[in-house]
Amino acid sequence: MRIRHATIAAALASLLLAAAPAAARDVSCRLTFTMSGWSVLYRTASGTGTIRCDNGQSMAVRISAKGGGLTVGKSEIRDGRGEFSGVRDIREVLGTYATAEAHAGAVKSSKAQVMTKGEVSLALAGTGRGWDLGVAFGAFTIEPR
Repeated sequence: MRIRHATIAAALASLLLAAAPAAARDVSCRLTFTMSGWSVLYRTASGTGTIRCDNGQSMAVRISAKGGGLTVGKSEIRDGRGEFSGVRDIREVLGTYATAEAHAGAVKSSKAQVMTKGEVSLALAGTGRGWDLGVAFGAFTIEPR
């Protein structure tokens, strides 16, 4: 009887060890968003979006960007896209990312930016309209809606 319990315990332990790497794998998450804002030395923008991950998780979010620098303008981004890396759970994407950017655009413009928050990185891309010019540093924040 003891040998049988030991065999069952060994089988369960090997199943748990085999499942651990699958649970620890990175999850692919994407952000779709719209936002608008302005800048005159101080830069601010806000909007909404949705994050969807390949493990079935999704979340409606509120996004904001704040910072300062030598910057001036007014812009709007529609159909923006973002891709996260270094994520194991959708909750890890929430929080504030450090940003630095140089930007210039008139009427219709495109924008791409990469930012980090610890081990999580976010690459943003989008097209919009407005005008802007400058160099800015700041924060990009993602919160649940």
